[in-house]
Amino acid sequence: MNKTITPSLKTIERNWFLVDAKDKTLGRLATEIATVLRGKNKPTFTPHLDTGDFVIVVNAEKVEVTGKKSSQKLYRRHSGRPGGMKIEKFDSLQERIPERIIEQAVKGMLPHNSLGRQQFKKLKVYKGADHPHAAQNPVLLNS
Repeated sequence: MNKTITPSLKTIERNWFLVDAKDKTLGRLATEIATVLRGKNKPTFTPHLDTGDFVIVVNAEKVEVTGKKSSQKLYRRHSGRPGGMKIEKFDSLQERIPERIIEQAVKGMLPHNSLGRQQFKKLKVYKGADHPHAAQNPVLLNS
């Protein structure tokens, strides 16, 4: 009889990957990152378990978008109060908080439940080329 093998939490290996966002297209970069965070690139992928790896993104301010998205793409957030909707264009958000652009793009590609929130915590995005995770010996992700 064939049996499906589910990996136990003790056997799941977590690796650290480094991604340089310089001159990369936002959507294509986000899909690569989301795939690694979910663990879909591993043979032990299980949809209901967090089998993914950690991802460090550097140079977030140098990510690019195609077409007129830099002047037309909008980012919305709401304070929860009446009239609390804040709308910001890609250009101004990239100058102010460039990490949020990549974080929102990847978060939208993860499951919208507690598993997706757990996977999202393994994403580390930094504005410049420096990051505090040198002790984890991250491997450059080929994308």
